[in-house]
Amino acid sequence: MVTLLTYLIIFFQRKEGKEMMAMLWSQQIMLGKKTYEQVPRLLKEQVKEILTDSGMEELAKEVG
Repeated sequence: MVTLLTYLIIFFQRKEGKEMMAMLWSQQIMLGKKTYEQVPRLLKEQVKEILTDSGMEELAKEVG
């Protein structure tokens, strides 16, 4: 349910909202609370870019 709600929020938000969501996900990954695999598909590219810009590109790798 949370994933569906996240996708709906991303779909209906403007560009600024999508960037903010990507920053939020990136922060959660850096803190070790989430993994890159948990990031919604529509945000993965932006999250990877933020992590790379932050010098933490190793956290933006898919396992598997």
